[in-house]
Amino acid sequence: MRGWIASELRPHAPSWERAGSFPDSVFGALAAQGWLGLKYGPAADWVADAVLCEELARCGSGGVAAGIGAHVGIATPPIARFGTEWQRERWLVPAIRGEAIGALAITEPDAGSDVASLRTRAVPVDGGWLVSGAKTFITNGVRASFYLTAVRTGGAGHGGISFLVIERGDGVRASPLRKLGWRASDTAELAFDEVFVPAEHLLGELDRGFALIMANFQWERLLMALGAVGAMRRGVEEAVAGLPSRPGGYGGAARAAVAELAVRAETGAALTYHALRRFLDWREAGEAAGDEAFGRGSAVREVTMAKLLTQRASFEVAESVLALLGPDDAGERERAVRDARLGPIGGGTDEIMREILGRMLVG
Repeated sequence: MRGWIASELRPHAPSWERAGSFPDSVFGALAAQGWLGLKYGPAADWVADAVLCEELARCGSGGVAAGIGAHVGIATPPIARFGTEWQRERWLVPAIRGEAIGALAITEPDAGSDVASLRTRAVPVDGGWLVSGAKTFITNGVRASFYLTAVRTGGAGHGGISFLVIERGDGVRASPLRKLGWRASDTAELAFDEVFVPAEHLLGELDRGFALIMANFQWERLLMALGAVGAMRRGVEEAVAGLPSRPGGYGGAARAAVAELAVRAETGAALTYHALRRFLDWREAGEAAGDEAFGRGSAVREVTMAKLLTQRASFEVAESVLALLGPDDAGERERAVRDARLGPIGGGTDEIMREILGRMLVG
């Protein structure tokens, strides 16, 4: 994977960053390697999927890694786990082939980490629902052919949320967003204007969408931690390689700084791999997910710790590498800092991670 990413993705990162996107053919190329469905089917290999996520951090563009990761690690797992056979054939199979691209649509202009406050409404009609509302900061939002969309089908709070798979078409408008980092990532604001969604597009149980969100968050946050580990290790390697050409050379202070970066990277890796083992053990044991994932036997505590530790650390490592070596001609070091800044925000902010962890530790 590392070799393929180095030869097939990294050389294109500068041009894709300038263009503000990368071609859909990247998904087809990954599918040809068999890497879009690593954790599905009789030969499922979740560890291989974790390796892919960590190695994608070496592609030279956080936006490219995010676009691939959103499709592989966020949009397709709920269909595999909660979807009917018909739903898996309609959306998961073409997604694994790279023929269809998915996006997860939860965040709204007024409801980010506070999922219970989402307002996008699905009104029941004959044969399905009419959906109206808005979503924002949706990765793969412009290019996606289907959206796993959190909607309100019941009353206020967690209990009235459901998931509908909405296909791109009439009444769906996607507008690209400009961002500080992740510039090659297709990130969009979505608007749904009385979009008819057939009844068979309901994913999981009616009004039980919050459980689906919680079940998916563990893997999403693990993938973010793995990506941060990959980025930190790449940063340490660059710092070690770049010290000989640094003004002032190896100096004791520079060596000490690199030593600290290496410790941070490997501390993050140790905690993240521990969380991964806990997650895989919990999953293999068949413990309940969703709301019950906060109970005994789940990996929420370890995953939350890993996500919280690695995201800020990854940003600080990227910032330190830039300070040690200075800007490079290709602008990659500056890009690494911009891209890493999303980590403490996406997938649940640091504040939310502390709140979850604090409740688990002290009630």
